[in-house]
Amino acid sequence: MYVSVFFVYLRSDTNLLNKISMASNHVVIMAGGIGSRFWPMSTAETPKQFIDVLGCGKSLLQLTVDRFSGICPIENVWVVTSEKYAGIVKQQLPMIPEENILKEPCRRNTAPCIAYAAWKIKKKDPGANMVVTPSDHFVADVAEFRRVITSSLSFVSGSDAILTLGIKPTRPDTGYGYIEAVLGSLSLSNKEVFRVDSFKEKPSLDIAQAYIAKNNFYWNSGIFIWSVSTIVNAFRVYQSPIASVFESLMPYFNTPQEQEAVNEKFPDCRNISVDYAIMERADEIFVFPADFGWSDLGTWVSLHSNMPHDVNGNVALGADIRFAESHNCVVDTRNMKKVVIIGVDNCIVSENDGNLLVCRMSDENRVKEFSDEK
Repeated sequence: MYVSVFFVYLRSDTNLLNKISMASNHVVIMAGGIGSRFWPMSTAETPKQFIDVLGCGKSLLQLTVDRFSGICPIENVWVVTSEKYAGIVKQQLPMIPEENILKEPCRRNTAPCIAYAAWKIKKKDPGANMVVTPSDHFVADVAEFRRVITSSLSFVSGSDAILTLGIKPTRPDTGYGYIEAVLGSLSLSNKEVFRVDSFKEKPSLDIAQAYIAKNNFYWNSGIFIWSVSTIVNAFRVYQSPIASVFESLMPYFNTPQEQEAVNEKFPDCRNISVDYAIMERADEIFVFPADFGWSDLGTWVSLHSNMPHDVNGNVALGADIRFAESHNCVVDTRNMKKVVIIGVDNCIVSENDGNLLVCRMSDENRVKEFSDEK
């Protein structure tokens, strides 16, 4: 009887510890980009993160929030976005407290975006741990993603470590930055984590092939994990002007004057990515190589690669799309009654709001020239 009682209490204590741990986790979703590469599906008024790109009934932003179910309570989910998109965020994520939608008055890249969220969380929960993620990524294996995130949060908790997720590459892709890991420098607290040797810019094809030939290069996912105190201190050391902006805003956070103060001070921040601002300067930088079916869905080609195909490699997003003698096309015509594609290979066809795109896959990088999206 006593043994049974002991196990009941042990189980109860473990559940309590899990709840306490989860309550200290915060997720910051960066959702301010304009997504012009997916024109005409996405526009400056409705960027791709707010669109059901995959045809599954949910936007990429909503899918991002879903992936973190069980990682943190919903009141610890934060979205940093442009003022002009705040209404869309509120509409798509009505369960998130309105004060967790952080509105940037202007675009200043990822470092000020992350700093804004970090100082806000610091005021609410100084002992918090924090995951930062883009809003428009695709993850095929959500269970593995959650395992990696949970393990990562455990790794950074109570330490000075700055951790990024590296994606095990499947091809020599020139569209991603790369992380070079020191595989001989294994973390003692987590056998899946390694020190970072260097960050590499998006490479040429021959350099990307050289990276793939080695086993210590990973795609840079742009997903970061750290404690709030660690990232705040990193900004103080490596980007003191940005830190000063948010230190000055601390008295205004969670007051009626917050947005006015942010609108005044935020433009003073340097326009810089967190990679340049922090990741390439700090010492305690680690990478967690992961494999959960990831893509940043940055191009029509990447969308084509991650969607179900017919036997000829065609992807159809629409009510009635018919192919004949056509191969490896992606067709997004959800507002049209019927579309017929005959004798076409390796093409993109997309219609939205009276705008029509037809181009070769190889020419998709030219779409921005004609989209009028800035």
